[in-house]
Amino acid sequence: MKLDSKDKLILDLLQRDVSIPLNDIAERVGLSATPCWRRVQKLEQAGFIRHKVALLDRSKLNLGVTVFVSVRTSQHDQQWLDQFKQAIQDIPEIIEAHRMSGSIDYLLQVVVPSIDDYDKVYKQLIERLAFTDVSSAFSMEVMKSTTSLPTHYLN
Repeated sequence: MKLDSKDKLILDLLQRDVSIPLNDIAERVGLSATPCWRRVQKLEQAGFIRHKVALLDRSKLNLGVTVFVSVRTSQHDQQWLDQFKQAIQDIPEIIEAHRMSGSIDYLLQVVVPSIDDYDKVYKQLIERLAFTDVSSAFSMEVMKSTTSLPTHYLN
């Protein structure tokens, strides 16, 4: 699907606030409501819009500690990977997991109320799988945090 500047603007507006009324979106992109609604539907059908969610405040949920966990393993077979994927799915405090290149095999982002709570997550992980190394880094300050993705790379 080829996107034009109006589609990109619709995506920008929706990822900043999905609750914005359709008429407001239409006005900002220079369309009437029906063509704007059709564009939003096409963007959803094409998979550009994956989910519509509410972003919650971590501090209000008592999740003031963010931990980045570097994981190394000597096992790189499919069975281990499947077990790892299941283990991280079962731990809600792990909010992101990435398979990495370089010296770290996996990077996890964990949110918890305290270091003690992180230790519980750590113990859940090491109970389930064997790791070569698990290293934790605690975030001291969030300097930038956004869920908005740049749309200017779209063709």
